[in-house]
Amino acid sequence: MTDGKRTPWVVGVSGASGTPYAAAVIRGLLAAGESVDLVVSRASRLTLLDETGIAFRDAHWRDDLGAWLEQGADGKPATFARPELDDVRYWGAGDLAAGPSSGSYPVKGMLIVPASTACVAGVALGLSKDLLQRVASVTLKERRRLVVAVRETPLNGQTLRHLVALDEAGAVVLPASPAFYAGATHIQDLVDFVAGRVLDAAGVPHKLYRRWEGELGGASRSREASGGEK
Repeated sequence: MTDGKRTPWVVGVSGASGTPYAAAVIRGLLAAGESVDLVVSRASRLTLLDETGIAFRDAHWRDDLGAWLEQGADGKPATFARPELDDVRYWGAGDLAAGPSSGSYPVKGMLIVPASTACVAGVALGLSKDLLQRVASVTLKERRRLVVAVRETPLNGQTLRHLVALDEAGAVVLPASPAFYAGATHIQDLVDFVAGRVLDAAGVPHKLYRRWEGELGGASRSREASGGEK
């Protein structure tokens, strides 16, 4: 794909718990042949280190991202094959001159996975204090798709008002809430369900979870077919 035709999805990773969700979404985008522009907030680096043991470094982002995408939601390394990263671009969170900071930079939209309440507040108020928030603001003003996978519980009134503001601005508010009708037998199944719903909201095809087909008992049959484990 040439640079002139490249139209990526921006994936923003904030400091909320839930880095396996981000990894699953990125894997899903790449598997669908989509280009990815990645923004990792400063706070999310601490969460990533805590949840995966991976220290994400600007100068070595490709190696660190590859290790992250290989890891399963249970923390086991080499769970997934390392995807090709040729069509992934990484932008530092402090780089407010980055390509996606401008509405003239062509992107399909932005997926914030996971979204912390601080990130939600910043985007709802239009603060643009870092590149992640700036790109989200640009996405809204350009009327592009913005999916905000908020990961927090419980939610107070202030955050709920911020989420309503985002909904009214045109964003898709998507709580990171796994469902169980798909027949989950492993923590990765629950993560993939949320990631799949994010991709659904973006209109990106995937096969991350078993869809509801209107028949009761599908979850138990799915577990039996898989032997009850992965």
